[in-house]
Amino acid sequence: MTSKTAGSTPPGKLTPQPQAMPKVNKVTADDITASLKAGYSDFLARPLMSGFFGLFYAVFGILFVWILVWLGKIWMIIPAAIGFPLVAPFAAAGLYEMSRRLQKGESFGWFEILTVMANQRKREMGWMAFVTLFIFWVWMYQVRLWLAITLQDVSFSGFDGFLNAVFFTTQGWIFLAIGTCVGAFLSAVLFTVTVVAMPMLLDQETNFVSAMLTSIRVVTENPVVMLVWAAIISVTVLLSLVPAFLGLIFTLPILGHTTWHLYKRAVSPAEE
Repeated sequence: MTSKTAGSTPPGKLTPQPQAMPKVNKVTADDITASLKAGYSDFLARPLMSGFFGLFYAVFGILFVWILVWLGKIWMIIPAAIGFPLVAPFAAAGLYEMSRRLQKGESFGWFEILTVMANQRKREMGWMAFVTLFIFWVWMYQVRLWLAITLQDVSFSGFDGFLNAVFFTTQGWIFLAIGTCVGAFLSAVLFTVTVVAMPMLLDQETNFVSAMLTSIRVVTENPVVMLVWAAIISVTVLLSLVPAFLGLIFTLPILGHTTWHLYKRAVSPAEE
């Protein structure tokens, strides 16, 4: 005879309800335009603070390249410079918080923004940082692998020799073709899982898996518009690297602020 209490859930041990996923909205080119205008407006509202984050990122990039030169890792300079922007979404956390407060009309100073950034280590943002850094590591590793395979018979002793080997030899062209394809794939993966995940983690109490799934939904449900946004980011950042990373002082803050506003248009809180 089966007990009536068999299979029942003991009091105090109720099964937790799954977290409701936020609503993903349809976004258009007008949303990108409006977000860019809002992002530029945020930059003008606090140019020194916004520019500080861009300057920090630019100086870090310069130091990164200098260290590679000092270590004699000449071959790593180009892939490092190209792959370096992969970690930009995590570095823009302070910019997201600035835009969040500006949008709400809240006053803030350096202490409030830096405190929020420091507190992210206690939240899910740290896992997203791991994701971005892991993909950056994969990018650098695959460059080294294909460099060894395609340029094994080409010698170079300096940066000029490396540029000549890459751009003016058949093996170099093969290396560029493979590297471009693999890099485009890794960038697409990272963009898809982080484009709204980073600002969402700062804005909502959610876990990084839910944030990544929401980001994937935004991209898959708005593929053309998000592809345009990815292209804007890629071209802008690459052009900003040309003047010794210094273009990032202006472009990184604007792109960071814009990403926040695009996230707010693309994602609505889950209905209770």
